[in-house]
Amino acid sequence: PKYLPSWHCNTNPVLRKKFVGQPEHLINYFFFVAEEVRTIMAKLGFRKIDDMIGRTDMLKQKKNLMHWKAKKLDLSSILYKVPLGENDTPYCTMDQDHGLEKQLDHELIRKSKAALLNKEIVNFSLPIFNVNRSVGTLLSSNIAKKFGVKGLPDKTINCKFYGSAGQSFGAFLSNGVTLELEGEANDYTAKGLSGGRLIIYPPKKSTFIPEENILIGNTVLYGATSGEVFFNGVAGERFAVRNSGANAVVEGIGDHGCEYMTGGRVIILGETGKNFAAGMSGGIAYVLDENQEFHLKCNTEMVDLEIVVDVEEGLWIRTLIEKHLVYTGSPKAKKILANWDLFVKRFVKVMPLEYRAVLESKKNIAA
Repeated sequence: PKYLPSWHCNTNPVLRKKFVGQPEHLINYFFFVAEEVRTIMAKLGFRKIDDMIGRTDMLKQKKNLMHWKAKKLDLSSILYKVPLGENDTPYCTMDQDHGLEKQLDHELIRKSKAALLNKEIVNFSLPIFNVNRSVGTLLSSNIAKKFGVKGLPDKTINCKFYGSAGQSFGAFLSNGVTLELEGEANDYTAKGLSGGRLIIYPPKKSTFIPEENILIGNTVLYGATSGEVFFNGVAGERFAVRNSGANAVVEGIGDHGCEYMTGGRVIILGETGKNFAAGMSGGIAYVLDENQEFHLKCNTEMVDLEIVVDVEEGLWIRTLIEKHLVYTGSPKAKKILANWDLFVKRFVKVMPLEYRAVLESKKNIAA
């Protein structure tokens, strides 16, 4: 064959041992599939796959179906054939322009040149708008290419933004980068966070109460692996979903918080939505339960709810809240720290059953 699948040359040897056949057998199978497809196409009067795209006039809905759902379906609107102009085609004829050359990250990379070349500390500020998406990703790519997964020393690159960040602000942010935002951010903030730090707080001139207002969108910290975030405001739904190692402080969240979380620690200084901790198998969450209603909102199928009794654990929580205050100026954090002995008793510790078992097993082995 002219082209071989990529796995033919580079499949993991361990996995190759489980395949008892020969690669040529699979190649031969796909040739048979292609031959059958060509036969069917010929019967329909088509020579190329492109010629079939959009030809809904060649599809007919089955009639006389007895199933109670299927017999009520009317697919005529879906199968309607849209008229095309003389120069129109129903399939892709040109590459999509993602506008990567216009990304704000190119400015970040230019301003971070000294850090990327010599690990020098750089500080700068920039405006940001909601059309600026995935800010920090290209910068982190450059860091990873040169310095690997370790990235740069902490606080090597420090950028402060003013405005409204678009989707995926700080996505895959690397070690050594701190992005501070005075404003607000959209969905998927800190997606895949990889060691960096995000600090977000409302405009200093704003008059609203931060812990009572939305600051960032949905699905924040999705799939984060490491790093830390400090949000002086409320996040949307599915906060820290699939988080596997990042630490976070936020002042309230929507529904499905810490869903499928496997690692890291999350401190919530306010209300949560319903179905908290669904599928949560690792990591720990600490929720400030001032109204004693959190147990009604938490999905306890895979977690236990406890109080914080360990002195070192309480100290860790306090230390992270102190950082939250320093970074964001949070009035809520200031109030909590000023009355620590009272507030520490109001934290509910959300401990996954499987995670506790692993920790106890490690403790027994060490002993």
